[in-house]
Amino acid sequence: MAVLALCAGHAAARISSDSAQRNGYHYYEIGDMAAPRPAATQPGLMLVGGGEWPYEAFRWMIGKAGHGRIVVLRASGSTEAQDEFFKDIGGITAAQTLVFEDRQAASDPKVLEIVRQADGIFIAGGDQSNYVRFWKGTPLNDALNQHVRDGKPLGGTSAGLAIMGAFSYGAMDGGSLTSEDALKDPMGPAVTLVDDFLQLPPLPAGQVITDSHFGARDRLGRLLTFIARLSKEQGTAQIKGLGVDENTALCIDGDGVGKVFTDTNGKVWLVVPQGLVDLAAKGSAQDYREFIDGRVRAGQALDFPGFNVTGIGSGSRLLLPAFTVEDPAFRSEADVVKGRLVVRPLD
Repeated sequence: MAVLALCAGHAAARISSDSAQRNGYHYYEIGDMAAPRPAATQPGLMLVGGGEWPYEAFRWMIGKAGHGRIVVLRASGSTEAQDEFFKDIGGITAAQTLVFEDRQAASDPKVLEIVRQADGIFIAGGDQSNYVRFWKGTPLNDALNQHVRDGKPLGGTSAGLAIMGAFSYGAMDGGSLTSEDALKDPMGPAVTLVDDFLQLPPLPAGQVITDSHFGARDRLGRLLTFIARLSKEQGTAQIKGLGVDENTALCIDGDGVGKVFTDTNGKVWLVVPQGLVDLAAKGSAQDYREFIDGRVRAGQALDFPGFNVTGIGSGSRLLLPAFTVEDPAFRSEADVVKGRLVVRPLD
């Protein structure tokens, strides 16, 4: 910590300006780029639902980054997040920001080297369609997956959280889909789902879609829609949703243990299509297909019963890969009946 204090004092006068307008991106930095990382890195995912940062979660991520260098990735804004990391939270040697303006930047050798040397990476909020357009299928995409495989932490908030699942709502239609509209037409063009992007253990491969600003923006209906559509397109009952409230973070360590940090009694919502899971276990492949084809149709409202919704609070633990919740904050059942969401509390 003495080293960190010295580095912070030395770096305060070295805050870079927007002097680096590079090829398709802006670059900013603060801190001592030459300072050694004080501790070893550890794996970890930090999923933040947007709004104000719950600082305890960010301190958790900083610890997983060995109190070293944090790299912020974004497609709008400038130094807001790096300044909050370095000045307001502290405990890191330096922070760097890459603000992407096009897809070409995701192949830039300088960008890839900054990402490769990062001790922790944080994906800021904004418009996730930019992240999909600029990063998906690029060397940066590969570098982000490799960063996690190398046992280093990665976090994201709002749009950054939205792309952290194996599947994502890409917002490629230019808008922010409401639950009401999603339930009206689950196969419609506004339900723009993306796959084959980030694969981030310990989230089980090919199983999770994430959503942010969850309770505040009434997004349960749209997450159910995403799960139902993916269950049809992927031909599996293993799709699950994680919705994260504002001012709230789910932090998952390398052992697959998830803990919630929140400043506002926020929750993480685990959504499982339990009726479909039971059908897949007991029925035939034909039974599964007939169920899906009859309930998830283009141009027709979703008609899909049997979801389990479990609240994960600050006193709970999420255990992966089983998706077991210890001491849940609440439990509910949810059905969608011809586009209408019906929720029944179980506690």
